[in-house]
Amino acid sequence: MNWRNIVTVYQKELKDSLRDRRTLMSTIIIPTLVMPLLTFGVGKVMASVISRAQEEIPTVAIIGGADSPGVVAALKQAPKLRVVAVPADWRRAISDKKLRAAVELPAGFEAGLKAGAAPEVRVYNYSGELKSDLGARAVERFLTDLRERTVGERLKERGLPATVARPFEFQRENVAPPEKVGGNLFGGIVPYLIIILCFSGAMYPAMDLTAGEKERGTMETLLCSPVARGDIVLGKFLMVLTGSLSAMGFMLLSMGLTATIGGTMMLGGGAMKVGAATAGKAAGVLPMIDPLGLVGVLAMVLPVAVLFAAAAFTIALFAKSYKEAQSYLAPMMIVVIMPAVIGMLPGIDLNARLALVPLLNLSLVCREMLSGVWHWNYIALIFGSSCVYAAIALMLAVKMFQREDVIFRA
Repeated sequence: MNWRNIVTVYQKELKDSLRDRRTLMSTIIIPTLVMPLLTFGVGKVMASVISRAQEEIPTVAIIGGADSPGVVAALKQAPKLRVVAVPADWRRAISDKKLRAAVELPAGFEAGLKAGAAPEVRVYNYSGELKSDLGARAVERFLTDLRERTVGERLKERGLPATVARPFEFQRENVAPPEKVGGNLFGGIVPYLIIILCFSGAMYPAMDLTAGEKERGTMETLLCSPVARGDIVLGKFLMVLTGSLSAMGFMLLSMGLTATIGGTMMLGGGAMKVGAATAGKAAGVLPMIDPLGLVGVLAMVLPVAVLFAAAAFTIALFAKSYKEAQSYLAPMMIVVIMPAVIGMLPGIDLNARLALVPLLNLSLVCREMLSGVWHWNYIALIFGSSCVYAAIALMLAVKMFQREDVIFRA
């Protein structure tokens, strides 16, 4: 191994990659823009859509209620509901989003309330559809208020105070520090983005330095140089690793700047509190991410970046053209994403068995570190196993590059 030759090959590949727009897009531009776009672009659009949906007065149909004129009249006078005639096929109308919700009053509902019965009211909606869910909640709030008024009237008739039915009040208050709140909120999505960008940052340089050189006819020229095959593959590998680490580094830098700017804007405009109490009193903090957690994430990602770089380089080496390399590496994105998605699911906690599962272990431990929780035994196990996986992948890449039937595959 001659490090002078390795560095020479690396510098040559670095200059060529900096001239390639596809590599610059995957390693610098996209990672830098992804967090601002998610925060200020997608986030603003989502907030606008939800705000408009909340401002809309939902259309509601009343099924039955002919013998409950008082309740029907109260529903029609509710300021946050717009009662319309019952369509012939009201279920289909809700499914087609022409009607937001429907409430079915059983026969004798109003008389049953006065007699002390407990009739059942059904609320129909399109589950999962935002405006229909908001309409159903508005109906349920009306019914809750009606129930509380009915209970209050019954207690008053019997000369009892309202506190008999509601003997105490309660409220929720957040006790977790801002780092834990932020880690819990963003701890799942940050490792997900890091894993995707790490792989995509390695993918395009790997394809260009292998299949791309085969297409351009420069691979033979490089192999004819008085440089050992091992030095060539390590020089190329370091370039692929640079692409992977650059994508991750620019994303983390962008995330830090976005969080700083976003936090300043929130504080300037009145920060939205987290952990609102059920009684209407907010006991919130501004979510933050532990800076040491970001440093820990960077350290844990290093062996995974080596794994991605070596794997992408090895797979792309089998391709005869850039297009063929894309067809090999594009499906790998699904393999990479799946463990990251699983790590975002609630209820999946880090343990010794999951600490040995590639990528899933990274997603889980990063979520913990961003929350300020450091399980040093699991961290050591994950870092060690990731280094082993990365070393195996790098050895395989060197071995494949030394095989003529792989480099010059017909």
